[in-house]
Amino acid sequence: MSALTVNPVTPDPQSVAVAAAALTRVQAYLSSHEDSSATVRLVDDGESDQLVVPRGAVELLARVLAHMANGHGVSVVPAHAELTTQQAADLLNVSRPYLIGLLEAGEIEYRRVGTHRRVLAGSLLAYKHQDDARRRAAADELAGLAQDMDLS
Repeated sequence: MSALTVNPVTPDPQSVAVAAAALTRVQAYLSSHEDSSATVRLVDDGESDQLVVPRGAVELLARVLAHMANGHGVSVVPAHAELTTQQAADLLNVSRPYLIGLLEAGEIEYRRVGTHRRVLAGSLLAYKHQDDARRRAAADELAGLAQDMDLS
């Protein structure tokens, strides 16, 4: 894969059902083999061939299946990938000008390539996790204030 694409794979209703069934089996396997090796052997019932994959890849597969089972589109982006500002804005679900404001404010690391900005996917995801945590904390605080004031 030479060109980076962040367009999500959006599951159709049949794929949602298949992903939900597969997720159950993958999660069961991972929980029943917690202390097993760092690799997982996949075997097709009718074949003698085995496929050995890293356990981390199976754990990532479980996360992908969980999103697909919920009907959400999924993209896989390497942490070292550099994104254009439009790709980064799309991943955050914000406008490109808003993202550029975040970049210029130092909220997200980026570098310039000529006149263009490039955002490291890992930095973007770190910002997203921090922002999600801030939002949860603010929502929890508001819920606590509402309970204190008997507004709930």
